[in-house]
Amino acid sequence: METIFALSSGSPPAGIALVRVSGPSAAAALALLCGKLPAPRRAVARNLRDGDGVLLDHAMVIFLPGPDNATGEDTAELHLHGGRAVVAAVEAALSGMDGLRRAEPGEFTRRAFTNGRLDLAESEGLADLLEAETELQRRSAMAMLGGGFSREVEEWRDRVLMLSAQVEAVLDFSDEEDAADLPQSFSEGLSQLKTEIGAWLDRPKARMLRDGFRVVLAGPPNSGKSTLFNALVEDEAAITAPTAGTTRDVLQRSCAIAGIPFTFVDTAGLREGSEDAIEMIGIERARNALDLADLILWLGAENQGPASAWEIEAKTDLAGARRKAAPKARISAKTGEGLDELRNRLIACAQESLPSAGQAALSDRQHRLLKGALDCLLEISPGGDLLLIGENLRGARAAFDRLIGRSSTEDMLDALFGRFCIGK
Repeated sequence: METIFALSSGSPPAGIALVRVSGPSAAAALALLCGKLPAPRRAVARNLRDGDGVLLDHAMVIFLPGPDNATGEDTAELHLHGGRAVVAAVEAALSGMDGLRRAEPGEFTRRAFTNGRLDLAESEGLADLLEAETELQRRSAMAMLGGGFSREVEEWRDRVLMLSAQVEAVLDFSDEEDAADLPQSFSEGLSQLKTEIGAWLDRPKARMLRDGFRVVLAGPPNSGKSTLFNALVEDEAAITAPTAGTTRDVLQRSCAIAGIPFTFVDTAGLREGSEDAIEMIGIERARNALDLADLILWLGAENQGPASAWEIEAKTDLAGARRKAAPKARISAKTGEGLDELRNRLIACAQESLPSAGQAALSDRQHRLLKGALDCLLEISPGGDLLLIGENLRGARAAFDRLIGRSSTEDMLDALFGRFCIGK
């Protein structure tokens, strides 16, 4: 296996730059730079020199022998002064050594997976952690990276194996006069397993956590949608004007409120009978946006919006504004009246739909595989054909194996680890 290296910290200039080397030649590469190999797992200061003896930097270096480290193979860390020229010089020295090459995106983490330091679910958690922008996203990613879900899957797999063993035991005696039925413990164990998996499937998925709670503002032209949109995202993202039909397209902006990710969507005014081709396209896109909403804020006439929409009474600062009998909120986006109350209501609604703080959330891939395992278990009738029962148990076990990476395709692994930056 080749030895790889990459800058594993942020782009220079910076106070410190971390260059990581991993693979069978990591120890030799570090010895060449330092003059001799430092003692394992001790941070020491060393002068780094290239093959011609030219001083590159005075750095802190650490040698971490495998397999008990992040990648599972010999690793060297070079903590350099974070100037561009320093990093470039050290990388050039490493490039000139036999058997070393620059790492591909996600290659360090992929080696950790290959060497059993992380399973697939934990790797997905790490990818989510690197992309986390809110506290809620960070906590959920940490929960997945921490291995709680992986341990749950391993336990389910072990229990399915025990159920399979019970089926095999009965099959072994199926030709005997004292052939037995499946024991009561089989039905009890199967029922408990289905309940636990179903509870995980009922959790909110990571997609909503990643993309944000999607709030779509809808209503007729000139009802105040764009002004409210700007107030919620705290930016003049949408053009506002007294002229009806100013918004012609779907505009969306992601932001965090109280640590919760939201995506707010401004839409073209909904009305019938328009002969403007561009406006008609905007209206059609607005209707499509409604279908994708987690919540709709309706700023039009009361009871004229989608059934599940929140009625919003807008423009309360205007004397002639239309009043609503029972709105969810009365607001003036211009004066700020009612905005704090609306934000608090949105936060409370999103909290009910998003994973709880610190709760691992399933990706679409994980949800699909776990549902496949449950479907196999739901096909089992304890009094049914034993061979079919055994086959369904094998199907559930195979889904568990794919969840944690015991059986994975190279295309899927390429897609996952391609999400990582170079150096991770």
